[in-house]
Parts: sequence; C-alpha cells; structure tokens
Amino acid sequence: MFQIGRSTENMIDFVVTDTSPGGSTTEGPSAQSTISRYACRILCDRRPPYTARVYAAGFDASSNIFLGERAAKWRTPDGLMDGLTTNGVLVMHPAGGFSEDSAPGAWREISVCGNVYTLRDSRSAQQRGKLVENETNVLQDGSLIDLCGATLLWRTPAGLLRAPTLKQLEAQRQEANAARPQCPVGLSTLAFPSPARGRTAPDKQQPWVYVRCGHVHGYHGWGCRRERGQQERECPLCRLVGPYVPLWLGQEAGLCLDPGPPSHAFAPCGHVCSEKTARYWAQTPLPHGTHAFHAACPFCGAWLTGEHGCVRLIFQGPLD
Repeated sequence: MFQIGRSTENMIDFVVTDTSPGGSTTEGPSAQSTISRYACRILCDRRPPYTARVYAAGFDASSNIFLGERAAKWRTPDGLMDGLTTNGVLVMHPAGGFSEDSAPGAWREISVCGNVYTLRDSRSAQQRGKLVENETNVLQDGSLIDLCGATLLWRTPAGLLRAPTLKQLEAQRQEANAARPQCPVGLSTLAFPSPARGRTAPDKQQPWVYVRCGHVHGYHGWGCRRERGQQERECPLCRLVGPYVPLWLGQEAGLCLDPGPPSHAFAPCGHVCSEKTARYWAQTPLPHGTHAFHAACPFCGAWLTGEHGCVRLIFQGPLD
C-alpha cells in the first residue's frame, strides 16, 4: 500500500503540493492548500498482473482512516461506513488505454471503500454523486488521479515500453537540429537547446513560434501590437496576431503517447511533442477549482488556449 497526500508524516509515502497553471508550486504559510493531508492510497497486488486500485483518504498514525470534519460520510447497505475526502479524489481512465488511439474518458469520484461515483455538484458538496456500478477503481495505463490541486498520471511498466526513451527524445532533438531550420526573415539557423542547459533564458538560436499560425522564427523584437499587449506579435508571413513564445522540447517521456517526431507545440507555453501526444492532452479536460475543467500542457500545467490548444509547427529549411 502506498499513501499520497500533503502531510509530511511518516505514514505518507508520496508528499504532493499544489501546482498552479504554469508549473509553479504553491508554498508558504499564506498558501491555502486544497489537497487533503491524507488524500488517497493505492493498493497493488503482489502477484501478476499486479493490479493496482485507488481509494480515497488514507490511514493516520492510529491506523484509522483520516477524514476531515466536513467530509461526506454515510453507511452502506451492508452496514459499513464509506465516505469522500473534503475536496474529492477524481479519476479518469482513458478509452483505449494510453496509446496512439487513446481518447479521454469520463471523470469519476472514488470513495474511501473504492466505489465509483459520478461527480458532485462541486468538489466539497455534501451530497455524493450516483453510484456507477459498472466501473471500478482499478488503475490502468494512463489513468489520471486528481487531488484538487495536483493531478497524477499512472503509468504501467508495459505502457512505458511503448513510450519514447530519453535517448530517443535526444535523438529527435539532434535530428531536428541537423535539418538546419532557418528563420524565414532573419535567415539565421535555429536549434533546440540541450536539456542539460535547462530552461533558462532563450539563446540566439532558440526557435520561437507564433502560436496562432505555427510559423517558426528566430527571436526578434519587432511586430509588437501594443494595443493588444506586449505578448501579442504579428507574424510577418501570414499577418496573424497572437502570442510569440520560445519553443521547448518536452522532456518527460512518460507523458508521451508515442515516439513520433516533435511536430506540434502547445499554446501558449510552447512545449513541443508529437502530434498525437499534443492532440490527446489538448482534448483532455483537467479539473480546476470547485467545478471547472481546463485542458493543460502536461509538461508545465499551463492552461491551453486557442481553438485546438496546440498548433502544427511550420519550419523553413535551409536555402542551400
């Protein structure tokens, strides 16, 4: 059994903190966390196929299930007690598994006993949803577990065998740079930076993209539409006005559905991955707040914008 929550006590195996859009964590005494101290627990079978099940809440130092005073609780028809954490533990199982043919499934809420319910009217409502008898709390490759402040992705060993490796991602970076993409205006050669450099300030060869149209350029300081704000630029090729951001290759292989080439970027953050990975996450709504859902970049957590949430990158090859 593995317990997850924001408590730092010994009973918690994985301590999680709130993550805000953009990937920053919420820390400090003034920050009000929405993650339960004992958010959930995962039980894994010791024998093949090593089935894993998720349950709401966890055991405290007294070996009792810890639930807040405002948490919903009730007695089941067979006389047992069941309940929900204050802000709920939501689970989404992708249709078709976590593969090239995946599609987002429906979000459900998991109870202390592992029963599956439809969502409440709001995360902390006292009235539970309806029992979904034909669904289980068994985790599958690609299942998402939302703790109201952090969302976890469950991957299986078999599923990770289909995901790209870090070596493959590095080979794709080198292959993209070997094609010598050029800025169509400045005619300078562009290159994705090495992951070892980290996400620091973009260098002179960093590719930038107009996220509305997908045209890739080198950095320049002109074309700014001040009436639209400093982050709005006009593409010199198609004249579309929108955000203009640096491109960064997504380096977390476990978030990728396939080892496809880095051809698409999330809007507006500029993280790059394969087409199928980008389209999957762009159509996967993640819980936010009491009852809202937003698609987000899996690499940084930034909310996606635009009609599709991602854009196909349009590179210009070398003129020679």
